[in-house]
Amino acid sequence: MRLQMAVVLAVALAGSGCGMGDTVKRYMSGGEDNAEPPAPLVAFPTRLKVLELWSRGTSGVDEQYLKLAPSISGQHLFIAGPDGDIEAFDASNGEPLWSEDLDDEYVTGGPGTGENTVLLGTGEGKVIALNAANGKQLWQCQLSSEILSPPLRRDGMVVARTNDGKVYGIDGNNGKRAWIYDRTVPALTLRGTSMPAIDSGLVIAGFDAGRLAALELRTGKLVWEAAVATARGRSELERMVDIDSDPLIYDGVIYVASFQGQLAAVQMDSGRILWNREISSHAGFTVDENHVYLTDDESHIRAFDRFSGSTIWSNEKLHARGATGPARIGDYVVVGDLEGFLHWLDRATGEFVARVQLSDKRIIVQPFVVGKVLYAYSSDGELAAYTYR
Repeated sequence: MRLQMAVVLAVALAGSGCGMGDTVKRYMSGGEDNAEPPAPLVAFPTRLKVLELWSRGTSGVDEQYLKLAPSISGQHLFIAGPDGDIEAFDASNGEPLWSEDLDDEYVTGGPGTGENTVLLGTGEGKVIALNAANGKQLWQCQLSSEILSPPLRRDGMVVARTNDGKVYGIDGNNGKRAWIYDRTVPALTLRGTSMPAIDSGLVIAGFDAGRLAALELRTGKLVWEAAVATARGRSELERMVDIDSDPLIYDGVIYVASFQGQLAAVQMDSGRILWNREISSHAGFTVDENHVYLTDDESHIRAFDRFSGSTIWSNEKLHARGATGPARIGDYVVVGDLEGFLHWLDRATGEFVARVQLSDKRIIVQPFVVGKVLYAYSSDGELAAYTYR
């Protein structure tokens, strides 16, 4: 059945020239949509000086649409390639620390980090744990299917999400399975999964049918489940409401966005929905003390009030440019695009203040920030750190 539905999806993408089909095509192609050309770059007065601190070439993901994003733990920055090359760098200057080659492993998720461990997921459903100090393998655990998001380790437990709708708890010391939570996967889904969030002894996981679940970290017991998006329409394609962007937790509230669904704020201790807004997003978002900043599936950058969900501003000048989710740095938010540009926006107004080019290849993964340093990574493996003044 899933093979049949994959064929239906391919036919729908080939035959659709506008509307929801375009949204799916932009997702599947990382923003490169032949039906709708990307908006040309607009000129604006540069109001911010962006400084490159360092850059490095790594293996990249080439033309594979894998969200293998860098991750950081302490002063170590980790990056993984689909061919099994894992590299660690000094986050302050980009100097190499170690590298490992996982022979014959097809890495599709990660790297995740936690408690001096680097964690990777593979296309064959393995979780592989490495020592963060030297890259030496600690253990492997075989799960049920492909892993497309980073496993994480917290409080001695490793949590991994597989593409067949399961969430696993694994003993971080020996790699043995501790628990499993299983949900039925719809017949048609986008290829991708969100990374679970872990906070206050709970695992917060989003699923392909627009549902959000809170599980006990130690046992996998279901604490609550909430429907944050409702499937609509007649066809399987129209009814996709996958949660493929990572849930974020801020001050006891979970923020979650879904494809063809909603942006929602959910009370963490009860699963009660505080507010929601009709919007389709898979690229990702970020949260600060007052606002949620999100990239929608038209590649428009938008800001919402964190407490009510009301719109603060919207910037539509990156239409169809395959923008990543925003990263917040100081008074700015930054997104990457399909031509390797990093666009810096004033987070109060949404106006452009600076633009730099990391690569001439697309930026698939959301940039991330530690302190006053922004890290960005392109599909051809360019990894760079920036600050501003």
